[in-house]
Amino acid sequence: MSTELEPVLQVEEENDSHALRVIGWFSVGMAVAAIGLYVGREMRNRYQFRQRTPYDFYSNAGENPISEFGVGV
Repeated sequence: MSTELEPVLQVEEENDSHALRVIGWFSVGMAVAAIGLYVGREMRNRYQFRQRTPYDFYSNAGENPISEFGVGV
């Protein structure tokens, strides 16, 4: 009777190991994608910060806010 159960258990173990391998590779891929997105965002932010000019810091200094519009005064 033990000879009949061995092939069945072996097939189940192969299916389980295959599923775990797929889940493992998927999680590794998701981690690599998340790290890539984070590194790309940081690089883009640093590039944008480096491209600023002194006029960018005072770009809205001359504008007067119009607060009376639509107030009904």
